[in-house]
Amino acid sequence: MTPLRKVAIRQFMASMLAVSALLARWAVFQPVSFGWSRLLARLATGRKNIRPAADLPALGRAWQQGFPSARQVPIETVTADTVYARIETPCPLRGSGRISACWRMMEYDRAVARAAGGQFIVLQSQAEPGVTVCRVALRQAGTTTDDLMPAHIRAAERPIS
Repeated sequence: MTPLRKVAIRQFMASMLAVSALLARWAVFQPVSFGWSRLLARLATGRKNIRPAADLPALGRAWQQGFPSARQVPIETVTADTVYARIETPCPLRGSGRISACWRMMEYDRAVARAAGGQFIVLQSQAEPGVTVCRVALRQAGTTTDDLMPAHIRAAERPIS
């Protein structure tokens, strides 16, 4: 990939994230935010032919395909029932305390995970003060996630900006 193409992709992603964050900041725009995120996910899953995964490692790889680079969303570990990963792409909500906005913005990831036959949970959000990467979990659809505490439930809303 040429350096110019890399810059163009980075700028495009930053623009899409900025629009997504703007729509996600206010709960009243949740239907629009979810519609936008699901549209982007449909485009990505269709273009990259993301289909239900046969096993957990494949689920993690399928979710990674929804991003321009797997390096932005590295898999940390795969256990018997869960894929743990990070999202390292800088988020426009970083440090804002807007955890519910993050939850709305992550509809893209949930939609990609659904297309891959999974479910997606944010465990730690960049929107939390002092956090620079999101920590996430993926599980096969239909399995329990009761033992995973989502960030938007765990962390209290503390708007900073």
